[in-house]
Amino acid sequence: MRPDDWHLTEDIDEFLARAGDFLRSRPTLHTMPLTVTEKLRTRRADARGTEVPVLGRLEREGEVRATFYQRTPTSPLSLTPLTREQADILAARLADLGHLVPGASGDHDTATAFAEAWQRRTGAAPTLNKRIRLHRLGTLVPPEPLPEGRARMAGERDHEQLVRWCGEFVDTVGEVPAVDNDSWAGSRFADRHFTFWETPDGIPVSMAAATSMVAGMVRVDPVYTPAHLRGHGYAGAVTAEVSRAALVAGATDVVLFTDPANPTSNALYRRIGYVPVTEWAGYGFSYYYDAPEARPL
Repeated sequence: MRPDDWHLTEDIDEFLARAGDFLRSRPTLHTMPLTVTEKLRTRRADARGTEVPVLGRLEREGEVRATFYQRTPTSPLSLTPLTREQADILAARLADLGHLVPGASGDHDTATAFAEAWQRRTGAAPTLNKRIRLHRLGTLVPPEPLPEGRARMAGERDHEQLVRWCGEFVDTVGEVPAVDNDSWAGSRFADRHFTFWETPDGIPVSMAAATSMVAGMVRVDPVYTPAHLRGHGYAGAVTAEVSRAALVAGATDVVLFTDPANPTSNALYRRIGYVPVTEWAGYGFSYYYDAPEARPL
């Protein structure tokens, strides 16, 4: 395998023209690049985007075998599955280009292989800072009995509550950056389709959101119930409703991520039909300036 098998571009249309079929071929495993590249494509088409992503594809014998994207210079690489050899060749290519890599994420084996390769190439010390589990919906099993109340699609009048609850969700799971009114438009939540579970008197008690469908894939994200309202089955009910709506709309792959260290949420999603697919990992890289070979690129 030669380093020039990896092709890098900042042109989302060029990237999708070559790699789009590959991404659509495995919609569950490619959930992140599918939704992110669709967002980048839409923003580019609307001339509103300010992000200048770096997009990479690995081609062999005329076929795309793997991809990555990096939304901004301070964002981690997001990788589709790679072999250790492919990860090493990518690390070598990026290091030779002097490309800044703050971190990397992907399925556990891929992210780990790249982190180790990047450390060998640059001296950067990897730190595992995220572990999540990818699930795919098998047969939907709505909770029985459902809690009192009903599902309702969120609308414009719910904007303040959505911002507040997404901000609380980010705080709860330790994500950065924070979410508030000023940052909402640029957040990952702004283009989601939200549904509330509300009590019979119309008070929202839980929410779940879904991405727009891409290649038959919908990702449920986020699911949030305020702490004082948990334990009543609201999260299961609203997640089942969002999942049902995705299936009715024609989705063939409905997926979500969970924290593997949270047995409550993992058990809940399994009860309503979600099946674990793979473990996901995210690494951050620390650079040590006292060693010339380990200076940031």
